[in-house]
Amino acid sequence: MDSSLAELVDIGLLVPDSDEPGSLVAVDPTQLASSLSSAWQRQALDLLSRAVSLPTDLQELALAFHPQEQTGGCIEYVRGKVLINQKLQQCISAGMEEALALQPGGPRPPELLDSMVERDLDTLRRGTTMRTIYHASTRYHQPTRDYVATLAKAGGQYRTLDEPYTRLIVIDRRIAVIPVADDMSLAAFIHEPAIAHYLAEEVFEPSWGRALGFDGDRSVPQQVVSRLRQTIIDLLLAGTNHRVIARRLGISERTLARHIAEMREDYNVDSLFQLGYVLARASESPSE
Repeated sequence: MDSSLAELVDIGLLVPDSDEPGSLVAVDPTQLASSLSSAWQRQALDLLSRAVSLPTDLQELALAFHPQEQTGGCIEYVRGKVLINQKLQQCISAGMEEALALQPGGPRPPELLDSMVERDLDTLRRGTTMRTIYHASTRYHQPTRDYVATLAKAGGQYRTLDEPYTRLIVIDRRIAVIPVADDMSLAAFIHEPAIAHYLAEEVFEPSWGRALGFDGDRSVPQQVVSRLRQTIIDLLLAGTNHRVIARRLGISERTLARHIAEMREDYNVDSLFQLGYVLARASESPSE
């Protein structure tokens, strides 16, 4: 039986002929329409009833999925990047009005940015305020520039900060999300408005004030480069090794080495201590 014939049989427009085995006879479409309509309406009502009751039906399972020892009062611990992202998406979908984000670590994977564009555009179209801080290295990353340019035209606000900072997301100043593990495999969702508001005002807002505007433009302001290099010198003179500096600033060790080499050449010095001394004198000279 070919697919078209099988479909007609499944619908009920063709039925086996009781007088002639192996043959099919047609059914009056008018009668079939009435019976099918009633059956499908019953199925639709059943699906609707199940959809409405689903959250309640799964509540017990949800409690088992998030055992009591994994929660601490107003703090919910979520393990695994997939589940963390799912939880964030739930928060975003629940009528969010403001989202603040400190996103360290340098450029994000292009495929991740592509998957986020439409979702974030829809969020902005609903009137949500979105402000995000990246590391300065994202200015050199074309996929990030494209993402920022698209979102900035829709009302998103972006800046870059040339100093180490910790990941933080604040939603409506009611929920704060912070990393618990360095590899972002465990995050804490803090459901406490007082704490979320404190983190927004005392951590995000000062960082936003120090950050420099970023609209996805290809050109990198000289101020960005100068401040990034001053931060590199400060960390080197504090005894921080190259690998840690690169991670904190969201750049590769090769990029870090290039900045150091260019700074030595620009200031005609041989050592990092000489470079630090020259830069310190240069920063003091305007006030002298």
